[in-house]
Amino acid sequence: MSAPTKMALRFPKGRFAMLSVYSFTGAAIVASSIFSLLLFLSLDDNPLMQWLFGALAVIFEAGKFYAWYEFGERRAHGNYVGALSALAFYLILALISIGGSIGGINSATNAAQSEQRQAQAQIDAYNRQINAIEQQITLNNQAAERYIELDRIATGVARLQKENNQLRKEQQQLALERDSLPAVAQGSILGLISNLANTLGVSADQAQSWLVIFLSVLLDVFAAFFVGVIGEEQRFRHWYRHPHATPPTPVNTKESSRVNEINTESITPSEVPNEDVDSPYADIKAALAAKTLRCSKKAVMAEYALSQEAVDTLFTHLQQQGLVAKKPNHHYHWVG
Repeated sequence: MSAPTKMALRFPKGRFAMLSVYSFTGAAIVASSIFSLLLFLSLDDNPLMQWLFGALAVIFEAGKFYAWYEFGERRAHGNYVGALSALAFYLILALISIGGSIGGINSATNAAQSEQRQAQAQIDAYNRQINAIEQQITLNNQAAERYIELDRIATGVARLQKENNQLRKEQQQLALERDSLPAVAQGSILGLISNLANTLGVSADQAQSWLVIFLSVLLDVFAAFFVGVIGEEQRFRHWYRHPHATPPTPVNTKESSRVNEINTESITPSEVPNEDVDSPYADIKAALAAKTLRCSKKAVMAEYALSQEAVDTLFTHLQQQGLVAKKPNHHYHWVG
């Protein structure tokens, strides 16, 4: 087997990769479950009914991802009718889950918008009071001009100036209270909605609806993808430990045909290996002679996907031919 072919071989994922996959899958499932719970728990205020609706949401979420896992299992085993039924069941539960996620994300977004509106409403209330005082001061100034025209400066104008001074103090106090309010911070999600609305030329409500739908669908697709990765990895590991079984997901057509050829034409304990030029035995013998393959049972098993029994028989035959010898430490070396 050449070096490029060896590099193209599919090996089981390492511990770090699987830990990452399980972490992503768990986080996506938990997030999807929480958003579904937010919707189902809001259906009724009765604690008993909330427990029931919450359990129903968790059952739907768990059943949805198991249905997707079962879809991959049945498709890998060629049960396409069963795979279609599992897929249909998954799509039904996925629609329910996406609806729950839309409701949960929309609720969280509305809560953030509500807080911003309340803070803005307080500022608007102060602004209205300040504007009302400013209008009163303007009216007093107009009245003062009228008193001046009537030569009643001592009686009318002095009183209006005193009233305006008091109004100015109230206006300044309201402005200080308004400016001391916490700043209205626009959250990231609200800023994103605002930018989407400006970019797409739609209202903020429409931009929010499209964003919520997109995030909900993306969350389900993300979780389903990693559940599928876990299922595929489990099937491949089973095949990797039992190389004579048919691989569930071949790397490519050429590699699949090569593995099947080795498995079907490999050495068995009950017969002597075939020494034809095109046989796997000839390839192994040539690789050992050229020292491109380490003279080790494990190396031959990994390189040619042979069983332990087949490799034992192969090395026994090579020893009988005087091509391989065993060292005192029980390691083999090529002597032919």
